[in-house]
Amino acid sequence: MGHSRPAGRYRGLAIAGAGRLAGTSGRRSYGPPDQERSVALQHIFHIWRDRLALRQRGDSVTRQSGAIPYTLVDGRVVFLIITSRRTGRWIFPKGSVIEGMTPWDSAVHEAFEEAGVEGQVETKPLGAYRTLKTVGIRRIAIDVDLYPLRVVRQFDEWPEKHSRHRHWVILPDAKRLLSDARMADLAAMLDQRVAPQGQPAMAPMSQ
Repeated sequence: MGHSRPAGRYRGLAIAGAGRLAGTSGRRSYGPPDQERSVALQHIFHIWRDRLALRQRGDSVTRQSGAIPYTLVDGRVVFLIITSRRTGRWIFPKGSVIEGMTPWDSAVHEAFEEAGVEGQVETKPLGAYRTLKTVGIRRIAIDVDLYPLRVVRQFDEWPEKHSRHRHWVILPDAKRLLSDARMADLAAMLDQRVAPQGQPAMAPMSQ
């Protein structure tokens, strides 16, 4: 009857790793596990960095303005969303406040540049959401004030047509597609306010 080797011996060899089996005296081999560890550490760093940025206050926070383009179709509010050029995520048009413009007129300008629409804008923001921008290895907090913009004209050609997509959606789809939960909340607020009561007071259409 032959002698069988104990299974534990094989388990020990397997745990020792390929380096010892290949006669490398157990020296550490920098393979995929180390790459995975590096990726994991980078992920943890990015989460930590973003959380710190989201807590920024005061002068360290940049302010922008944006529009929530919408219209009424058969008594329902529909929203116009666009894709971000950098990430491809669905957002509302936004940008830095243009020098010499009010925040709401700047929002109207962004709506035309990025989404190809014009309309009547409210002069008071519905609310704001916070996003982050990468500058070198830093993340900068940006608070974006969103102004309701009732669309009265949509263009087939507009400045950023070839770098973005635009899409009309009802509220459930807006909630599903928008990249930030706060944006979805603001869309829901506008939907609730506009649909049952008609249009709120607005400024004249910006040219």
